[in-house]
Amino acid sequence: MDTSFPSDGPERQEPPAQLPRLARDTTPENPWPLSKLSYALHGWVQKAPDAWVEGQVIEVSHRARVSFVTLRDLQEEVSVSVTMFKKDMARLEHPLERGSRVIVNLKADFYVKTGRLSMLGRDIRPVGLGDLLERLERLRRALADEGLFDPSHKKPLPVLPHRVGLITGRNSDAEKDVVRNATNRWPGVEFEIREVPVQGSGSARAVIGALEELDRMDQVDVIVIARGGGAFEDLLSFSEESVLRAVFAAQTPVVSAIGHENDQPLLDHVADFRASTPTDAGKRIVPDVQDERLRIAQARSALDRAVSGMLEREQHGLATVRSRPALAQPDGMILVREEDLDRWRSRAWSAASSLTLRAQDSVSQMRARVRALSPQQTLDRGYAVLQTADGSVLTDADDAAPGQSLSVRLARGELGVDVTSSSARQPGEH
Repeated sequence: MDTSFPSDGPERQEPPAQLPRLARDTTPENPWPLSKLSYALHGWVQKAPDAWVEGQVIEVSHRARVSFVTLRDLQEEVSVSVTMFKKDMARLEHPLERGSRVIVNLKADFYVKTGRLSMLGRDIRPVGLGDLLERLERLRRALADEGLFDPSHKKPLPVLPHRVGLITGRNSDAEKDVVRNATNRWPGVEFEIREVPVQGSGSARAVIGALEELDRMDQVDVIVIARGGGAFEDLLSFSEESVLRAVFAAQTPVVSAIGHENDQPLLDHVADFRASTPTDAGKRIVPDVQDERLRIAQARSALDRAVSGMLEREQHGLATVRSRPALAQPDGMILVREEDLDRWRSRAWSAASSLTLRAQDSVSQMRARVRALSPQQTLDRGYAVLQTADGSVLTDADDAAPGQSLSVRLARGELGVDVTSSSARQPGEH
């Protein structure tokens, strides 16, 4: 880094030629005169451009020709004293008051004689309500376009938080309202309280620090950011972009409880739940123990009725099943089947007997027919069969020669005869 400074100042006697030209070339043996360094710093500061800055007035002191205004940064613990000339202050419609937000055109100045760096204010403009509202509206639209207000990103509140993180002002009514109403509804709830400035310079940074600390605690189930009512300017810390982004990034559900019903800082849109007042927040973060006891009693009663009804239905069904004949007289089914078996046995026996009798009759008839056709039957009626010696049956008288021996077969026994004569006479002829 070049540590040289341009030489810019009133006419003065030139330093000896042997003096170092640059600040970095100075040594204990060859130092600069103090005036050379002061004039060099003055020239360097004079080249710095002016800048418009915004801050909050924390102190105003008027002199004859100038006024000294102390400004503080809206976010950080940074303050600066500004020298304003009377003609610039005269353009203000209303005198400056402590706590006012202003925009000032600042120009840095280094006073050579005392070596003091100061800020000269060339123009000062109060930030009116309209300007603040316009800024908030632009911020609201920008964050909405990014999705920070999207309901899909909002985390549900726990049904019964064991420990509640509370960010609020020191010994504030908001703290008392949240703790008292939550404890009245659920006596067992515990609080992790962080007391921070809730308005003015540095409040946004303090709220963010407390939020990040509580968000890292595993035992904290929900975080409430609470503040009582106040002027519009008093609630601006809860519309700061840094606060809104910290709430959106938190892993723990966040409840916004700022001001009264009509107060709606941008925190209400980013938080996971908006309570209209700190009192409302105390009622919303925990259930009512009396209501829960009533619900438990109602649930137990409904469960008793359901179980009793089920038992009665099952008992009635069991009695109905037991009253059925199959269970009331289990041997009845066997008796019915036994009767059926006897009936079927009787019918089978009758059918078999009938078939046997008919078969016997048929056999007898067939036997009679066979017997009627039997040669023995013919012999029994007095007929005889003549057979030759070789066993051939003789049917024609011409086949027998006189003196031929024949065998006569009778119904019982045989006779041996000799042919004495033959005749061609037919039966029935004389």
